[in-house]
Amino acid sequence: MGSFRAPSGGAVDCCVRSFVVFLALRHVRSRALQSAITVAGVAVGVMVLIVALSLTNGFVDELVRSTLRATPHVTLQSFVAGETLPRDDATIARIAALDGVEAVAPFLSGQALIARRASASLGVSARQGYAQIVGVDLDRHPSVLDLPQITLARDALEQEGGIVLGASLAAQLGVWTGDTVVLREIGGRTLTLDVAGTFRVGNELIDSVTAYTSIGVLQGYLDAGDRITGYHVRVHRPEEASAVGERLGLLVGLLPFSWERMFAGLIAQLDLQKAVISVVVFLIVLVAAMGIANVLVLTVAEKTQEIAILRALGASARQVLAVFTLEGFALGATGTALGALAGLGVATYFRLQPFPLPGDLYFITSLPVEVQAFDVIWVCGVSLVTSVLASLLPARRAAALRPVEVLR
Repeated sequence: MGSFRAPSGGAVDCCVRSFVVFLALRHVRSRALQSAITVAGVAVGVMVLIVALSLTNGFVDELVRSTLRATPHVTLQSFVAGETLPRDDATIARIAALDGVEAVAPFLSGQALIARRASASLGVSARQGYAQIVGVDLDRHPSVLDLPQITLARDALEQEGGIVLGASLAAQLGVWTGDTVVLREIGGRTLTLDVAGTFRVGNELIDSVTAYTSIGVLQGYLDAGDRITGYHVRVHRPEEASAVGERLGLLVGLLPFSWERMFAGLIAQLDLQKAVISVVVFLIVLVAAMGIANVLVLTVAEKTQEIAILRALGASARQVLAVFTLEGFALGATGTALGALAGLGVATYFRLQPFPLPGDLYFITSLPVEVQAFDVIWVCGVSLVTSVLASLLPARRAAALRPVEVLR
C-alpha cells in the first residue's frame, strides 16, 4: 500500500482561494437582478463622471485657447506703472533670441472713454463705455496674436485711422463695421476713428473692454512720440509662459506678466467649477456603492446559517471576510469597467460627431470634449475603493458571526 501524502501548502492555499472565489461568485449569481441593478448604478455613475469631466476639460481648454488668441503669452513692461519705454530694436532681437520664444512685438496701451455720437436725423442716441486701447505693430503682431480681424483690417488701421473692437464692446456701443467712434482720454484729447471690424474670443474680460488700432495712430493720439508701453511675447509652450517670462525679465530688466497671472482669477474659478462638478457627480457613485452594501447586507442575512455551517466546518473568519469583500469588489469592478467603457464611448462619439451649440449664445459652435487619462484613472480608482469600503461593513458582520449561537 502506498503511503498517504498530505497536500502541500501551495495546494492548500490554491484550494482556499478557489473556495473564496467560488462562494463570492455564487452569491452574485444567486441575486442576479439585484446584482445587475447594482452594477448598472456603478456603471452609470462612472460614465457620467467621466463624461462630465471630459466636457469640463474640453470647455476649459477651448476657453483658454480662445483667450490666448487675443492675449500675449508674456507681457514685458516697466516696473513703474504707466511709464513708457523707448522702442529698442536691439531689445526686440534679444527677446526673440531667447530659447522658447516664438515671436515678439512692441505695443502701446492706454485707457479711454469710447463713445458713439448721437444723430438726431437718424434717431441715434449717444452711447459710451470704457475701453483698453492697444496699439499694435501691424508687421509683428500677427505672429503674436491670433486675430485675423487685425490682419484683414490692416489698411484701415494703418492708413485711415481705424479701430477693431471687441464684439461685446461694439454691442454695448451699438456700432457696426463702418461706423464712427470717438475716443476721449483723461487729458481731454479726442480722436475719431472708423470701426474697421470686430472680434470675439469668448472671454468677456477681453471682448467687453479691448480695442486694437495701429501703434502709430495711438502714439500720435497720446503724443507718445516713438515710445511704447512694452513688448508682447509669444512662446512655443503656453504652459511655460511664467518660466520664460522670468528669464526674459532678468534678460532685459523689465517686469514680466504671464497670461496665467493676468487671468489667475478665471483659472481659479474654472478649477473650482471642475472640483464642484466632480464632487456632485461622485455622489452618484457613492449612492451606487450603498447599493453594493445593501446587496451584501441582504446576502449576509439570508446566508446566516450557511455562514455558520462553513465556520463550523473550519472556514476562518478571514475567509468569510474575503468572500464578501471579493463579492463587493466584483460588483464594483464590473460596474466600473462597464462605466469606463461607456464613458469613453460617449466622449468619443461627441468628438467624432460634435453636438452643435447656438453660436449667438456661446463662443463655441460645438460641444468640446477632452478626455484626460488621469481623470479616467482616478475615477475608476475612486469607484473601486468606494465599492470595497462599502462591502467591508457587511463583510465584517458576516465574519463576526458565532456558529455556536446561530446553530443552537
